[in-house]
Formats: sequence, C-alpha cells, structure tokens
Amino acid sequence: MREQRVTGVPALSLAPPLRDALAAADYSFDAVGDLLGETARAALGRNETTPALRRTTEGSPLATLVRLFLLQTSVPRADADRALPGLVAGLAEGGLLVASAGEVRAVLDCRPYADDIHDWWVLSDLTPGLDGQPIRVQPDHVLCVSPASTSLAQLTSRRPVARALDLGTGCGVQSLHLTTHAEQVVATDVNARALAVTAFNAALNDVRVDLRDGSLWEAVGDETFDVIATNPPFVISSATGERFVYRDSGLPGDQVVEAVVRGAPARLNDGGWCHVVANWAIHDDQTWDERLGGWLADDCDALVVQREVLDPPAYVELWLKDAGRHGGPGYLEAYDEWLRWFDEQRIRGVGFGWVNLRRGGHAHELLDHPYAVEQPIAPAVEEWATDRAVPVAESSRLQLRVDVVQETYGGPGAEDPESIVLRRRRGLCRARRVDTVEAALAGACDGELTIGRILDALAVLLDRERAELTTAYLPAVRSLVDEGFLTPV
Repeated sequence: MREQRVTGVPALSLAPPLRDALAAADYSFDAVGDLLGETARAALGRNETTPALRRTTEGSPLATLVRLFLLQTSVPRADADRALPGLVAGLAEGGLLVASAGEVRAVLDCRPYADDIHDWWVLSDLTPGLDGQPIRVQPDHVLCVSPASTSLAQLTSRRPVARALDLGTGCGVQSLHLTTHAEQVVATDVNARALAVTAFNAALNDVRVDLRDGSLWEAVGDETFDVIATNPPFVISSATGERFVYRDSGLPGDQVVEAVVRGAPARLNDGGWCHVVANWAIHDDQTWDERLGGWLADDCDALVVQREVLDPPAYVELWLKDAGRHGGPGYLEAYDEWLRWFDEQRIRGVGFGWVNLRRGGHAHELLDHPYAVEQPIAPAVEEWATDRAVPVAESSRLQLRVDVVQETYGGPGAEDPESIVLRRRRGLCRARRVDTVEAALAGACDGELTIGRILDALAVLLDRERAELTTAYLPAVRSLVDEGFLTPV
C-alpha cells in the first residue's frame, strides 16, 4: 500500500508498533466492556463519560487507553508511556496525540471494534458532543463507527467472494469486514482524510485494501464486483449550505441514493449483491415504494426495507445536532431555512432503511417493516432471494420453518378465534394474518405430503370444492414461501 500523507493522520510506519501496544494492553472490545460494565457502557452510548471515568482510575494500560481515546480526557504522561511504551513522542509527532505539561491527550479516536469472530481497532476523528460539549465538526470530519455503519455491517452478505467494493469508505469499517471473506477489497471516497484514515486502519489491522479517490462510481468505472457495501452521504437537504463530506453528498435531496441504486447493477457480477443503508424523501404526491420502485432494475432481485420514518422537524433537528449547531449561532435560522426547503419540495417525511440488490433475478419487494429483526440480517436477505426462486405447484413438497409459531386472538371461551397470525421468530420476523384454511395448510406442510394432497384432504374435511380451494389457496402458498414461512424440503 503506497502511503499518501495527510495532515493530522499518523504515518503508516506507526501502525505496527501501535498494534503491538494495543494488543499488549488487551485493548479489545470485550475487555473494555468488562472494565466499564453495563451501566457505564450504556452511559457512554449516550455520550456521557462520568460513569466510565469513575471505573478507570487505577492507571492500568487498559484503563489509560480507555480514558485517552474513548473518554477523550487527558492522562498523566507516565501512564501514557506505560500504555504506549516508546510511542508517545512518535504518535504526537504523527498527529494522534498531544503531549504537554506532563499530560497526554488524544487528537484522534482509536477504539476496539469486533464482530462475533474478528477483532479490530478503528482510527477516526474524535466523537463530538461528549458530555454536552458544543463542539462543531469540521467539513472533512472522519466519522467513527456509527449506527448506520453497524446496520450496514449486519446487512452485508458474508459469503466468500473474489472482489468486494466499499463505496464511500469513511474510516474503513466496511472494508475491515469485507477483507474477512473477499480476496480483493476496493475502497473509495472523495475525502482525502477518510482515505488516509482507512489506509492507517488497514495497516493497523494488517489487511490489504485498494484505496481510490473518486465520487460515486468514478473510481471504479465499469469494473464489476461480487459484493458492494455502501453507506453513502445520504442526508437530505438543499445541498446549498455548509457541507460535511461524511454525510452530505453535494447533491440535493436523495439524488446520491438514487445514483447508487441505479448504478449498482452494472457493477455487479451475476449473483452479486449490493447492500445500501440510506435515507429517501417521501413526497406528498407519491408513496415511498412507488418512488423507489422506479429506481430498480429489471435484471436484479430487489428487497427494499423501510425501517423508520421521520417527520421533517425531527429530521432537521437530528442533523443540526449532529453538526454541533444545536443552540448555537444561526441555529433557528438554519432550522427554518431547511424546513422551508422541505415545504418547497413537498417532502412530508424521510424514510430510513435498506436497499438490497442481487444481479440476475427479477423479484422486487418493497416492505415497510419498522419491527424488530434478528441480527445479523444478511442471512435472511439471502434467504429471501432463494425463496423467490422456489417453484410452487401442486406437486411441491414444502415444510413449515421451525421458527414459525401460530398466535390466535379472540374472546375468552369463544368457539372460534377472531384472528390467526403466523409469526416467524428469526430473520425479518414477519407476521402474516391467515384464515383457518391457510393455517391448516401451513401446519400440514411436513415435507412429505405434496400441496395437492393437502388440498385434497382439506376439501374432504371442510366439504368444499377442490377446484375452489386450489384457486384460492395455491397463491397463498406462493406468498407463504415468498415470506419465508414455508421452505422446500
């Protein structure tokens, strides 16, 4: 990896000794969690450091690193030297630390990060707003691991592949995940600081990433990939004010998300997946699914899941606070101007969710699903595409998935339930309201009987015309397969 020095980002040569020091101090996700405990960790998740400061006073290397990087407080030089032996002066010269008057403080964040199998360290800019401090971020701010980052990591397919693309890499979190199952990882960004930070993180974790400067698809041209993961700068605004590169694309509205969704199919190999975490505008004159449906290619399976909707005031408040502008000069004017633009564009809400595209299929589903799901959700997304390819006929032998439960609702002592709901407890955790025939049909799917024989039995049991049941319930079987309740043997 050829180094391109950017002011404020350490030289790559410092990565190996820093890695050794962090490992020696057991500066890991689990060890930090054990040191802080559940209550202090929860408070830190709310950007409050006091409980964690109270639990990190003993001066051990691990406690020192937590105070230095996660809690953003000064530590004695002697403690820093013990935690980072022989490195403080070099890290200060490289822009990671500041050492003065017998104390050391961090200029950048360096924190442990992990999934169920792997452990990493991630460098980024400091977390703004700890303990309510009114700190405004810089335009080229490099964001640390965010809720959108972890959402995308849970969403992305982890099957072994040849080539993967991290589009808009930021601090490189997705690239770290992709290196665990892709032979080659390409990462792009328009922010020079982000590329430099990702380069350092790759070196810090001893992995290889092909870094490229470019907006949207510029840096990869017509190259194709087996997996694309992207959390684009999706904040919806007029794009005329101050721009923070990690969240603002420079394009008005949700044009950057549309460009990603429309451009992805041409960069996917057959069977390849593109996973997008993003916002989209919901307009007065069109439903969200009608609008996004117009972005989808005919030669791709597409599962789009809307997870949340914010009204314009809540959305504007969220991102003004994110920029550190809440309560500061010009806050009310910026708030009013943003809302005025929403009114002009007739935007009545903003959706947040996932777009999943798989090259080679034709099934499209746009699902409003703000309910709890099983994480990681990636296996359920791949399962969705597999289910859509299953043929359903009277000769099909299907079985009820083991996580499906039936819930009945009705008054106490009533002879028949008012409603019956089939509910999955895994994956997307879908629920489907069914009638007694559909419930009986699903319950009889044991992998041995064909759908035709089950319909024969139900026709006799219910004294109904077999042809009528076929017309009414064979499409229901198709839906039960598509929604994951039934699966082939």
